[in-house]
Amino acid sequence: MSNNVEHNHRPRPDALLVTIADYVADTVIQSDAAYTTARLCLMDTLGCGLLALRFPECTKHLGPIVPGTRVAHGARVPGTTHELDPITAAFNIGCMIRWLDFNDTWLAAEWGHPSDNLGGILAVADYVSRVALAEGRAPLTMQDVLSAMIKAHEIQGVLALKNSFNRVGLDHVLLVRVATTAVVTQLLGGSKAQIIDALSQAWVDGCALRTYRHAPNAGSRKSWAAGDATARAVRLAMITLKGEMGLPSVLSAPKWGFSDVLFKGKTLELAQPFASYVMENILFKLSFPAEFHAQTAVECAVQLHPQVKERIDDIARIELTTHESAIRIISKAGELANPADRDHCLQYMVAVALLFGDLVAEHYEDEFHMQEPRIDWLRDKMQVTEDPGYSADYLQADKRAIANAVQVFFNDGTHTDKVAVEYPIGHRRRRAEGIPVLEQKFIRNLQTRFPPAQCQRILSICQDPQQFATLAVNDFMALWMIN
Repeated sequence: MSNNVEHNHRPRPDALLVTIADYVADTVIQSDAAYTTARLCLMDTLGCGLLALRFPECTKHLGPIVPGTRVAHGARVPGTTHELDPITAAFNIGCMIRWLDFNDTWLAAEWGHPSDNLGGILAVADYVSRVALAEGRAPLTMQDVLSAMIKAHEIQGVLALKNSFNRVGLDHVLLVRVATTAVVTQLLGGSKAQIIDALSQAWVDGCALRTYRHAPNAGSRKSWAAGDATARAVRLAMITLKGEMGLPSVLSAPKWGFSDVLFKGKTLELAQPFASYVMENILFKLSFPAEFHAQTAVECAVQLHPQVKERIDDIARIELTTHESAIRIISKAGELANPADRDHCLQYMVAVALLFGDLVAEHYEDEFHMQEPRIDWLRDKMQVTEDPGYSADYLQADKRAIANAVQVFFNDGTHTDKVAVEYPIGHRRRRAEGIPVLEQKFIRNLQTRFPPAQCQRILSICQDPQQFATLAVNDFMALWMIN
């Protein structure tokens, strides 16, 4: 046989595709902690989406692609009047919950925000439930949504433990597309074989470049990229259920597969079996809408605010001690061109917190930045240094610390104490302290969009685990609509 031909033997599906499909189709989640955390995560994530509706740069992306389009049994978009096809609804929900960079975070070899998958999960669950009711069948329940969330978190988060896509220039929204594809294929009624086929389509799509998260191209695409990924996942799941074939060796095929084309020839690794580890250990952003590697730095700066607020003009330098990932992702000098650029700048976030004792989404807007020249003046005085111990603790499985320290030095030779925070309030190690903060954040976000009675109705259901779990998805989504 000639050596100039390819052997066209169709292989068995790649092991990773089968492992993910087995987990989604066969695993029953037993962890009460995972379900409790998932319910809190859903509350926090939808609250972040409501808060984003205050920003026109977000809302301009929402609604049907073609104005006036109406969809029978459409999926609802919380905080709006939109009822859309599930693909467009997934984009809408995914866009709004990610817009302010205020939803949950997972940090490992790869980073990401597993609650981004909720865009596809909620859109599909609402659509499936409304169609089921119209056909005289039972709808899905919110317990089904929580189960899908736990599994999507687990797929995205466990894949992130050992596989660093960012180091080869690829963006973590790939993992949103993969995780969403797996769980929504099941929600749509897909078999294990169809989950495998749909997953292969998610991987063959390749991966977005990270350049929209980094200088000099940082911009608003990073705020809708996850919405795009979760919506694409719904599309891939739906065409698979129409009979679209899979690509069994999409990951491993020599020369043409994902590993050889996009991952420097490396094989994707699973650090541990899929269970419910990620949801149980998820990181919440509770105090500040800031890129997570900066959360503890902002907390340090807020603590220092009373000591420096009357001495801003006397500051000689500011020393920021941090971990390697923060330096690689969010340490920036020079002009910051837009809000998306600023909320990924460690120095900007620390400067605002030192000046005002807080950091809110409005602090990233152009108008605010132009009115506050002291921010860039303080940025120029900052020195960023890595602490190898912080970097090691960041990767240690039983710690997953996100440590930062801030110290301010004045022209007369005096200085503040060095304030260090290892674990942000949204960390599992501070969960008991964090839950009341999460609930207050949720209430504030509800109040930005709904009248008091509607806020109270939503809150009471979300705080009652049994009522929440048994509620039909379509009834839950109806609670979030603007009348």
